[in-house]
Amino acid sequence: MIPMPEPALLAAFLAATLALNLPPGPDMAYVAARAAGQGRNAGVAAAFGVGAGCLVHTGLAAFGVSAVLRHSDFAFALLKYAGAAYLVHMAWGMWRARGAAEAAAAALPARGLGRSFLEGALTNTLNPKVALFFLAFLPQFVSAEAAHPVAATIALGFAFNASGTAVNVGVAVLASAAGARVAVSPLWRGILNRAAALLFVGLALRLALAERP
Repeated sequence: MIPMPEPALLAAFLAATLALNLPPGPDMAYVAARAAGQGRNAGVAAAFGVGAGCLVHTGLAAFGVSAVLRHSDFAFALLKYAGAAYLVHMAWGMWRARGAAEAAAAALPARGLGRSFLEGALTNTLNPKVALFFLAFLPQFVSAEAAHPVAATIALGFAFNASGTAVNVGVAVLASAAGARVAVSPLWRGILNRAAALLFVGLALRLALAERP
């Protein structure tokens, strides 16, 4: 049987989950950029990749590994700069691809979906603030009398992640519909790729400048 918190804690958790997953954030921006630039399937793959990254953070929070990031400036800096560097790497690839939009679109079914998934997972996993968020957020809804606190934390993490993934899939569908309107124009596809590249640079700067709570 999956351990769940008592009704009052569960109601508070569900309300907090909805409030936290609906506002736009870096993960949502990444999913929207992928969907608008490469289509709905790439956006959905990115959404599930982000979800995979959240599962990693859930496990780390459940076993207390994320506490290292809370108490180690070096570990926090190492992870955030690695994440920022990866975002810049993706931005450079999108900027260079502006003149080869048709080739990128043709390659999407063969390898683009897996790459979108992997990039979504890495983008989320390499964000130390997400790790600290899960470490601070999930234990608040685990009863002090819980017989299996690790299992309870993991169950809550899965519930939070399911909600977030559903929201991001919806974002992917909406963003792909908007992107499809300009996909027929090489000029607009180039502009879209460059805009997405600049967005990724902005996300990289935001991550690099993040301070440990």
